[in-house]
Amino acid sequence: MKFNHSRLRGKIKECGLSESQLAKEIGMTRTSLSDKLNGKFYFKTVEIYNICNVLGIELKEIDYYFFTV
Repeated sequence: MKFNHSRLRGKIKECGLSESQLAKEIGMTRTSLSDKLNGKFYFKTVEIYNICNVLGIELKEIDYYFFTV
């Protein structure tokens, strides 16, 4: 199953961050984050949690940003 992460990309921009900056904030390489945003790999639970903390995404919004098909 491939998830659409366009809403997550929009939230990253809305928060004034680049994908590279977000990757650094959560301890991930830019390439790994890009691969996950492009659907090559799935996000791990801890990565989702860390991204939510950085971007101010509430737990009830996780489906909206990470699991839209």
